[in-house]
Amino acid sequence: MTDTILPMDPKGKDQGYFRKGKAIAQTGRSKLQNQRAGLNNQILKAMRMRAGAENLLRATTNNRVREQVLLELSFVNSNLQLLKEELEGLNISVEVYQHNEQNSNIPLIPLGLKETKDVDFTTAFKDFILEHYSEDGSDYENELADLMDLRQACRTPTRDDAGVDLLVGYFQQLGFIENRFFPPSRNMGVIFTWYDSFTGVPVSQPNISLEKASIVFNIAALYTQIGTRCNRQTKDGLENAISAFKRAAGVLSYLKETFTHTPSYDLSPAMLGALIKMLLAEAHECYFEKMILSGIQNEFCTLAKVAHESAKVSQVHSQVFNAMSQAPIKENVPYSWSVMVQVKAEHYKALAQYFVSIMLIDHQLNLTDDEDKQEKCLSQLYDSMPEGLTAQTILKDRLQRTQLGKAHLAKAIASHEEAIRLSNLCSKLRNIDVLQEVLCAFNKRSQLKFSQHQRTDDFLNLLTAPDIVGKTEYKAESIPPQLSRVKVVDIFQRLGPLSAFSAKQRWSAPRKIHLTTEDGDLGFVLRGDCPVQVTAIDPLCPAAREGLKEGDYIVSVDGEDCKWRSVNEVMGMINAANADVDVQAVSLQESTSSIHNKSATYYAGMQKTYSMICLSMDDDKAKTQKATKKPSFLSWGFKNRQKAASTLCLPTATAGKTPTNQLFLSPYNTLGSESAMY
Repeated sequence: MTDTILPMDPKGKDQGYFRKGKAIAQTGRSKLQNQRAGLNNQILKAMRMRAGAENLLRATTNNRVREQVLLELSFVNSNLQLLKEELEGLNISVEVYQHNEQNSNIPLIPLGLKETKDVDFTTAFKDFILEHYSEDGSDYENELADLMDLRQACRTPTRDDAGVDLLVGYFQQLGFIENRFFPPSRNMGVIFTWYDSFTGVPVSQPNISLEKASIVFNIAALYTQIGTRCNRQTKDGLENAISAFKRAAGVLSYLKETFTHTPSYDLSPAMLGALIKMLLAEAHECYFEKMILSGIQNEFCTLAKVAHESAKVSQVHSQVFNAMSQAPIKENVPYSWSVMVQVKAEHYKALAQYFVSIMLIDHQLNLTDDEDKQEKCLSQLYDSMPEGLTAQTILKDRLQRTQLGKAHLAKAIASHEEAIRLSNLCSKLRNIDVLQEVLCAFNKRSQLKFSQHQRTDDFLNLLTAPDIVGKTEYKAESIPPQLSRVKVVDIFQRLGPLSAFSAKQRWSAPRKIHLTTEDGDLGFVLRGDCPVQVTAIDPLCPAAREGLKEGDYIVSVDGEDCKWRSVNEVMGMINAANADVDVQAVSLQESTSSIHNKSATYYAGMQKTYSMICLSMDDDKAKTQKATKKPSFLSWGFKNRQKAASTLCLPTATAGKTPTNQLFLSPYNTLGSESAMY
């Protein structure tokens, strides 16, 4: 882990350290991630070549050139297909993510982290700091370096809670960055590029929402990797895995509800919905493993309960497979994932049939048994009882019970053979040794049990075992993310409190004002905290003559920044200098368009004209300045260019009266006057 010191608190307090994670992680998982990044770059180059060839094909009319371009296109498309198959191979490399002792469990499917390209914030942010905040951008080089180091570290987070906190902290930091540097009406020129986690297709946008959505996806992906890493041979490990997958599903649900217009397909609502179902199914799978971890008691109702649970796990995986089989998810989700889900559905279906067969074949009715309870358990196993049989008959007739149990065993063997067949059809799953060993072991167990009760006249048994009804006490609910639980400090806090100094609010350049007292009074009142605001200023005081206005904010006293100071602290700084001090003040400016952006409108039902709405003069200036002759329209427009609205009204005056500061009337008072027309 690399430690970096945060900038000092504006009040002089050290905020300590924040952990940034590993910039380069030398693990098998990080090697996979590096391979993913390399494949993404190759896919990007191949897509550029294909786009160029397609453009040339549309532009040329030469037959020979067209033949060469078509040949090149076929080669590029084949290369793209091979690259995407390699990427799919990385997505199904589940062995790397599993715990070292997972030798008797079917592997779980983790999500791979989305890859991104480096982003240089330096130039754009320095320019914006100078233009918007009127500060030297070079003074914030340390903050910019911290931001880019933090982003780089988020590409390879550690697979634990510290890695999750790292990503959540960066997501929180992006909220500060968005408010500081991304005004809603301006493109900052910072391009974010992220690669699709499944197809490797790059998506580039100047919108920080893409960055935030991709980080949220990676938080969910990291939770899945933590879940697959848990030791599923222990109760605590399974509980941690369940929690991790439910948290991952909650993060993806938040992503699906919050970021609704994401351009990358792995972030689309349809894909996220399928992934949420898959993660909740894996959580349910871990719950079932926890249920049978300590062994299964060979008792009638206990075996029935386990069979119900196994059938339910099979059903939820079947639902996931159906979701993955829908277009266009089918074309984008890795094929090996959908096959793995189908294999699990068959596997747990076979387990349900096996447990019911054990319950029926090995059952011995004792005098102490509750016959009504057992009869109820048996009747609830099926939607409908086998033809010609009742629950009571099965319980009391050993031959009927054994035949039905063997029918369930035959169905368990058939389901396991189907699971093995499906896994062998997929080249990726065929190479996962743990999966093949688990499926073969359970299939041999069912075959061994069947052979122990096999008889020569079994071919005469035409009884077909019904499907098991899936029931569970487990609540498949995602855990909502707590993205605000990680407390972070705004990297650019030296710019001032975010409530005042943000990209949405435009400030004037700092004005230097020399403060002196008259009769021991400064002539104005300060109020508020962080920053301090000037109120109730005397228009004849020295500060007003120096240019201080009501509503101004004091940002420094004698060169010392005071944006984060309270009113008592600022007054203490001024009094410490015996009220003969230089301060810097800024004014909040209105974010309005220029006078040149006039809009054509219809006015009072007449023909299209340009109506001009005039803004009133500043009251403070009117108090200290003498009334002047009414300016012409052109001179008025240039003087008020920064405050002009998109539609303006010409000023009106009453004949015979001297112009005053009430010369410019409200547009709502001049709607009926002819002078409102231009």
